[in-house]
Amino acid sequence: MIILKSKQEIDIMREAAKVTAEILAELEDYIKPGMSTRDIDNFVESNIVKAKMEPAFKGLYDFPASACISVNEQLVHGIPSKKVILNEGDIVSVDTGTIYKGYNSDAARTYGVGSIDGEAQRLIDVTRESFFKGLEFCREGYRLFDVSSAIQTTVEEAGFSVIRDYVGHGIGRNMHEDPQIPNYGNPGRGPRLSAGMVLAIEPMVAMGSYDVVTLKDGWTVVTCDGKLSAHYENTVVITDGEPELLTLIR
Repeated sequence: MIILKSKQEIDIMREAAKVTAEILAELEDYIKPGMSTRDIDNFVESNIVKAKMEPAFKGLYDFPASACISVNEQLVHGIPSKKVILNEGDIVSVDTGTIYKGYNSDAARTYGVGSIDGEAQRLIDVTRESFFKGLEFCREGYRLFDVSSAIQTTVEEAGFSVIRDYVGHGIGRNMHEDPQIPNYGNPGRGPRLSAGMVLAIEPMVAMGSYDVVTLKDGWTVVTCDGKLSAHYENTVVITDGEPELLTLIR
């Protein structure tokens, strides 16, 4: 069941999302070669706590950290570790969220570590672009798969692949609510979008095949062909006009 949010609920979610957005923006300058993925997680958690909010991911389904941090061919759900050191030319995806007064926010970005090659940068750029193409259909009256189709078309026209096995989702008191939001599909299908829906829309894109596998740690998802992947996500409110991006400040 899709749960529409009241103005008061969205106001609370906006506060949670602002903290998530600020952290992800600050990571653009924070992430450097030589640091560990645990360093990034510590930065994320300390800033959430400083804002007097709760890390949404820590303990969610028993996940052990405040951010999923996934490097290169790792698509999602990478577990932060002191042993995983970022190198010049890597790309790293950070997916995190914040809880405020019982309501969640969720967002993700992929960052270049130092200087990265042109194709890696293009992957990051296309992943972000596909989100905004999907956002054009985040209005009352469109159907959910209109968003999905726009994302898929943008990615595939660029020569990349959208991941099939993982999807976006509704969000509110629970991190994962209805509806599920695939990043592929035929337009004109799925539930109609209505004001009050709050959605976590998150293109996950692979440079090669969309086939993925979960590692033995039970969390980390990697591309089967070992090629790079990228992730871009925001918490979005459907309104009676323009959609509102809760987790984007720049």
